[in-house]
Amino acid sequence: MSNSYFRFKQFTIQQDKSVMKVCTDSCILCAWTTKRLHEAKRILDIGTGTGLLPIMLAQNSNAIIDCIELDHDSFKQAEENIQESPWSERIHIIEGDARHYPFQTKYDFIITNPPFYESDLRSPDQKKNKARHEESLTLDELISVIRSGLLNDGDFSILLPFHRSDYFEKLASVNGFFLHEKLTVRQTPVHPAFRSISLFGTKKPELVILNELIIKNSEGKNSFQFTELLKDFYG
Repeated sequence: MSNSYFRFKQFTIQQDKSVMKVCTDSCILCAWTTKRLHEAKRILDIGTGTGLLPIMLAQNSNAIIDCIELDHDSFKQAEENIQESPWSERIHIIEGDARHYPFQTKYDFIITNPPFYESDLRSPDQKKNKARHEESLTLDELISVIRSGLLNDGDFSILLPFHRSDYFEKLASVNGFFLHEKLTVRQTPVHPAFRSISLFGTKKPELVILNELIIKNSEGKNSFQFTELLKDFYG
């Protein structure tokens, strides 16, 4: 059973009401992304869950951050977490469906940890299905939301199961985006890749940067690379 809260250095995330709990994957996504915002002034988080991503981004940036969440219980949880954070004045949460919500602005940067697995095993819990699978937001719909929400020179980052990354890269390319960086994530040196975190933009880069992150070393302890990446948030 998950803990009802997760304590970071400068804030706490309550997660007893939200379907999506704090996970290492999301923390890696956001810590990695904070170093690639390029002084973005306006950021959107699609599918905010507990509100973890906008709070982490607010800690390490000066941006105004909008976040949207479809599930009502998760929305209320995120709203509470944001209000209790030190950066609540810069974070605006929206309850709604990103596919249909009439956003009033365009964004320098978009971040998303979208529903996983289009055809993998479903949970008996329908709320979890909406959060963890592509029943409420397919990758094709997601890229359409991103395309309409980004400024012409904007960037976005996304966390995906590793086996979905090739498909999404092709989808992004068809929609006018170029892969700039990709971080492949493995649990240990002997485990296969299970997540990919990618940065896309509208301008073609001279070189695509490819890196790998191993969370636990061969001794079962957090790797130096992982510890360095998360040092602003963990500890």
